[in-house]
Amino acid sequence: MRIVFAGTPDFAATALQALLDNDYPVTAVYTQPDRPAGRGRQLVPGPVKQVALAHRLPVFQPESLKTTEAQEELRALAPDVMVVAAYGLILPPEVLAIPTRGCLNIHASLLPRWRGAAPIQRAIAAGDRQTGITIMQMDKGLDTGDMLLTRTTPITDEDTGGSLHDRLAELGGEAIVAALKSLQAGELKAQPQDNSQACYAHKLSKQDGHINWQAPARDIHNLVRAFNPWPGTYTDLDNQRIRIHQTEVLQEDGSAEAPGTILRRSREGVDVRCGEQTLRILRLQLPGSRAQSVNDLINGGRELLLPGQELH
Repeated sequence: MRIVFAGTPDFAATALQALLDNDYPVTAVYTQPDRPAGRGRQLVPGPVKQVALAHRLPVFQPESLKTTEAQEELRALAPDVMVVAAYGLILPPEVLAIPTRGCLNIHASLLPRWRGAAPIQRAIAAGDRQTGITIMQMDKGLDTGDMLLTRTTPITDEDTGGSLHDRLAELGGEAIVAALKSLQAGELKAQPQDNSQACYAHKLSKQDGHINWQAPARDIHNLVRAFNPWPGTYTDLDNQRIRIHQTEVLQEDGSAEAPGTILRRSREGVDVRCGEQTLRILRLQLPGSRAQSVNDLINGGRELLLPGQELH
């Protein structure tokens, strides 16, 4: 098979590397244009481009695939299949029709559970106990195509958005290799999605990380895990923004204090009343400082996050 790969971030780079490690003939790689990064704002190639260049693969970086020029460029590559993973550009129907065996998407959820841009984080925030990878036959809808192959993994209480991302990236690489092997053998069977079970995983924004202390402690804890490392969660104390990196739920309730009120501060953590139960903050980050434990905060002599103060 002549394979064209399309993807941009680390998640996709892991899948591309898996294809190359298993000797699949990747004819060319599509990835988003280089973006400025760092203090100098110089253009930096994304993870997929870095893998492609290391293996001397042709790289195409169109701003859009909607133009006739971009479509003719792809058509000239005569791909049998296009493998897509977190590419970041819309594939119009004209592009979907070019590969003779279609476009296969590596999607980081058990469809149709989480369609959209942020399925990993939304699954943790929702308290899901399981997620996985779906290899999907792409159509013109948003993650609505037929399912071809799935791989599952549990979501543990220790998982963060970062740890689950890395595990799903590896699983995605394994899944696409298995799917292509089955495709060559004529063994892939398409299964339509149940649209009634679909949820939309909205794109993440920094504002999503603002903690609402009226929510149950478990929901806030899940949000902290889901948005670690990005976009992060935060709360405000007076005029200071405090970023929350790690928490745990305390099995206690009954305090008459308003949600957001700090109940205790000890070397074990800062205990905050929630809409239901209590949340203990274990690691946090003050403005202009690095992330630290509450024990380190106390050792530093900071008279902050004291009982009776209210977080907003």
